[in-house]
Amino acid sequence: MLSYLKGTLVDVQKPGGHRVMITVDVHQVGYDLQVTSRFLAELPPLGESLQVFCHLQIREELPVVFGFASRSERDVFRQLVSVSGIGPQMAMALLDTLGFQELIQAVVSGNTRLISRTKGVGNKTAERLILELKTKLAEWRQQSGLTIAPGGGPMANVQEEVEMTLLALGYTNGEIVKALQVIGRSSTLAKNDNAEDWIREAIAWLSQAT
Repeated sequence: MLSYLKGTLVDVQKPGGHRVMITVDVHQVGYDLQVTSRFLAELPPLGESLQVFCHLQIREELPVVFGFASRSERDVFRQLVSVSGIGPQMAMALLDTLGFQELIQAVVSGNTRLISRTKGVGNKTAERLILELKTKLAEWRQQSGLTIAPGGGPMANVQEEVEMTLLALGYTNGEIVKALQVIGRSSTLAKNDNAEDWIREAIAWLSQAT
């Protein structure tokens, strides 16, 4: 079983879409891996050393190696492809569109609208993903830093409205998660179910943070 590769980054190719191919030289043997564009932004310059966690997929008798920045991200990818109807390319698209941490939070919170923002993922697929992985991925919240402490985020009945409004205003998933965690510590918001109040406070915090 191929667990990870540690070597030198020698090439980067962008064949299109969310697909990014890198070549890692390990003791004069080159390995081609598919990674997300998010991972591409974290890569060192060509000629520098790196470690990539791997998943080997055999498709039509041809091996494809997918690369990840961490073991946790790789393991979540494996959970995704275990869901009926979600292949490796869709799993990579989910990770690329939402990001590792935000994807976990979206599944655990049952946010179908956020998950279905990924191209090729409809509401039914998002619902099936949540049904099969919500419990399994709940344990990932703490280690991924996305668990919102009690009273640390909007109530479930307003969370989706708040998130979608902020997304429409151009904020990223990561910025939104951070903002809701911070402003949720306010005692005045802790049990507030008014989406407009959450949105107003989140925008105010994000304006100061940028």
